[in-house]
Amino acid sequence: MARAVTLFTGQWADLPLSELAPLAQCMGYDGLELACWGDHFNVQEALASPMYVQDKRDLLARHGLQCLAIGNHLVGQAVCDLIDERHQSILPAHVWGDGEPEGVRRRAAAELQDTARAAKKLGVRTVTGFTGSSIWHSIYAFPPTSQAYWDKGFVDFGTRFTPILDVFESVDVNFALEVHPTEIAFDIATSQRALAAVNQHRRFGFNFDPSHLAYQGVDYIRFLRTFPERIYNAHMKDAWWGKGDGTVGTFGGHTSFGDARRTWDFRSVGRGMIDFESIIVALNDIGYAGPLSVEWEDSRMDRVHGATESAGFCKRLDFKPATGAFDAVFAKDQ
Repeated sequence: MARAVTLFTGQWADLPLSELAPLAQCMGYDGLELACWGDHFNVQEALASPMYVQDKRDLLARHGLQCLAIGNHLVGQAVCDLIDERHQSILPAHVWGDGEPEGVRRRAAAELQDTARAAKKLGVRTVTGFTGSSIWHSIYAFPPTSQAYWDKGFVDFGTRFTPILDVFESVDVNFALEVHPTEIAFDIATSQRALAAVNQHRRFGFNFDPSHLAYQGVDYIRFLRTFPERIYNAHMKDAWWGKGDGTVGTFGGHTSFGDARRTWDFRSVGRGMIDFESIIVALNDIGYAGPLSVEWEDSRMDRVHGATESAGFCKRLDFKPATGAFDAVFAKDQ
């Protein structure tokens, strides 16, 4: 096995970590990518108490697990978003505060900076997450939308995120954006634009997740080869697309996940249409040695069954890169 296979805990936050850790071990995982919600990892407690951090390390170690990344997607979403009542349900109370939008955005930015500091205390060098976006609502360009309008959104992102990334730099931690609809970057073109907006800041990279690219028609293998030095984490999540009943399109038709009318949905790893074989080849080609982190989402499958199957699938599929040319044995000394 070439890489650690870990489980992102965001979709398991209803379980206390004391229950999830032994379950993850039983399901075959080498570690956890801890979400900063539920009781899995609390940023402010980690900063306030060295014992809190040690207790997390000890709990994981008792179950043979490591932690190579933490995820703070929920707080990150509020940094650049147009804030509405939906955000209250995903944010810590101290970040939501009185709900005044600009105040929420600024407190979310401060919390993301603290997440970098907390990751350092935990001994983790990667924080995965979201950025939010002030221009996602204009994804379909009507009323007519100019490039100048979209430029303002990227300027807003750069203005808000550069100070955050500077804190990441100060503690030697990377921020890995999960490229995803509703974020400032949701495909290759917007990822390039986002990098330019933060002046190619070396702490800004990507949490590669093919499931969010494939159904859009984005070449997810090309994504890896376009940003070979910016892949700081890799989510293994499957998707299925192009098979709906013709009543719901790519934009989702305001249906819920699992609705049979949908033309795309998430699937347990290995049960969808993502070409994971080619992903492993590309990850090896670009020198990615980080974890394969299963983000398990499938509306139709028992999650323990699915997550167990996913761990085994990733371990069977992964392989170490070659150490030399296979035909070198035929070369004659010159």
